[in-house]
Amino acid sequence: MRLKTYVALILALAIGVALAGCAQEEKKPEATPTPEKAEGVKLPKTEDGKYIITIYTGSGPGSVYFAVGSMFAKVLNKKSDMIYAKGVTSGASVANAKAIGKGEALAAIIQNDVTYYAWNGKFQFEGKPVKELRGIGTLYPEPVQIVVRADSDIYTLEDLKGKKVVVGAAGSGVAATAERVLKAAGIWDDIEPVYQTFSEAAQSLVLGQVDAEFTVIAYPAPAIDQIAVKVPVRLLPIPDEVVQKLHDEGYPFYVKVVVPAGTYNGQDEDVQTIAVKATLAVHKDVPDEVVYEMTKVLYENIDELAKAHQVAKQIDMNNAFEGLMIPLHPGAVKYYEENGVTVPQELKS
Repeated sequence: MRLKTYVALILALAIGVALAGCAQEEKKPEATPTPEKAEGVKLPKTEDGKYIITIYTGSGPGSVYFAVGSMFAKVLNKKSDMIYAKGVTSGASVANAKAIGKGEALAAIIQNDVTYYAWNGKFQFEGKPVKELRGIGTLYPEPVQIVVRADSDIYTLEDLKGKKVVVGAAGSGVAATAERVLKAAGIWDDIEPVYQTFSEAAQSLVLGQVDAEFTVIAYPAPAIDQIAVKVPVRLLPIPDEVVQKLHDEGYPFYVKVVVPAGTYNGQDEDVQTIAVKATLAVHKDVPDEVVYEMTKVLYENIDELAKAHQVAKQIDMNNAFEGLMIPLHPGAVKYYEENGVTVPQELKS
C-alpha cells in the first residue's frame, strides 16, 4: 500500500513538473522584431486629391515672412491643380526648421544661417541635426535692423548697456542673431533681454516699455512701420569691427548692407548693418512633382508675391543659390535645369 502511494506521488510530481515546463514555454516572450525603416512623412490630401502643404512663415502678421509666405500659399492655390497650401504663423526660423524635422511643416521660410546650424547640428540644434531639410532657393537679403525711438539717447550698440532690448521671439532666428551680435559687441551681459514677437515689440517700443528692438527682416518692414507711424524711429549701425569679429568667430553668412535714409519715418541717414538671406525650404519627402510645381509657381508669379511685400521683387532664380546652406530638393533641381540654370553639384542631394 505504501509502495502504491509512493509511486502515485512520484507520478503526480513528474506530471506537475512537465505541466509547469509547458506553461513556462508558453509564456516565453517572443523575440523583438527588427523595426522597419521609417517610411518618412506621408503628405495629407484634400478630398479632391490635392496635396496639402503647410507653409510655416514668421512670428506674426507684422513679419515679412508672413506677408510673403501667406501670399505664396494663396498664389499656389490659385495657380496649381495639385497643391492646396496653407500659410501659418510660427515661432520663426529656428521653430520652422524644427517643425520640418518633425514633419509638422512641409515647407517654411528660414534664415540661411539657421538652415546651416540645423543641417550641421549646431547651437540650438546641438546633437540633433535636421537632415530632412531641402532647399528650393534663397529669396532675398534680410538686414539686421536695430530699432530705437528717434527721441532716445541711444546711438550706438555701446549705448544699449543697461537697457531693455527686445531680441526677438524665444527660440527664433532673430533671437539667435541678436545674441550673437551683442556678444560680438561685448555687451550681451549688460543688457536686459526681452523675448517678444514683432507685433508685441512694436507696441512695447511705442509705449516706452522697452528701449530697443532687434529685427532680422527685409526693408521696409511692416513690423517697423507699425512703430514709425506712431513715433519716429532710428536704426543703430553695426560697425566694421563687430562685423569682422562675427566673421572671425565662424559666421561667414553675414554681409554688410546699407538701409537707405528715409526708409522709415525719423531715419534721416543711411545705416550700415549686416544681413542674412531668407531661404524657402521643404521637407525631403515632399514628392518631386510637388516641389517642381512650387518652384515653378514661385518664379512665374513674382509680381503677385510683390503685392504682399515689395521685397519679393528681389526674388531671382539666377541668385537662388547665393547663401544657400542646404542641398536642393530634386524637384527644384529639375525646374532650374529645365530653365537653363546650372546647379552646382554640391547642392544636389
